[in-house]
Amino acid sequence: MIELLLKAIVTGLILSVMLGPAFFLLLETSIKKGIRAALAFDAGVLISDVIYIIIAYVFIQQVEELSRGGDNALIRAIGGVLFLVYGYITFFKKVGKIEVKKTRGKTAGSKDYWILFLKGLFLNLANPLVIFYWFSVMALGHSGTANPLSGFEMFIYLIMILFTFFTIDVLKIVGAKKLRPFITVTLLRSLNRITGSILMGFGFFLVVNSLVMWLR
Repeated sequence: MIELLLKAIVTGLILSVMLGPAFFLLLETSIKKGIRAALAFDAGVLISDVIYIIIAYVFIQQVEELSRGGDNALIRAIGGVLFLVYGYITFFKKVGKIEVKKTRGKTAGSKDYWILFLKGLFLNLANPLVIFYWFSVMALGHSGTANPLSGFEMFIYLIMILFTFFTIDVLKIVGAKKLRPFITVTLLRSLNRITGSILMGFGFFLVVNSLVMWLR
């Protein structure tokens, strides 16, 4: 269980470094509207992740039924391929100049919080790649174990990833104004290449792992 928790924490840290539209809107919201507003936006992103996790989990359960005789090598192979594709896209993603307009902050009301929550929810739901990387994350959870993770173990694994992910987001929100001067095109490009390389490494590991399982 300790090994599973460590794997979840490391995975959560890697996912938290990935840069997308939600990251920059989170940064901008924190600077312009305050920490509470940014947390409302991030809560929407978190809920959309949970929705995609449920969909991915149902799908992976169906794949497990199909690959029962192959010790779930098929799951790891699919997850590995998705990681390779997602890592490749991340590695070569073009980074433009990021600007957060300096405007005088306005206090957000309860209605604004709900709007920001829904904005975060639908922004993340509109990204079809999210479900692919959650499927890959689940496949990664199955790797390195003699038997597939039980439903409880998978639950703990995913909860720890989300907890790590959300904790890092909170740190981003709190330190948004201090982080802003360091967010350059060069830094973003470097982060994309590092993250993309790690994701492709995970993908390669899962594909090789699945081939070993099929051949033995």
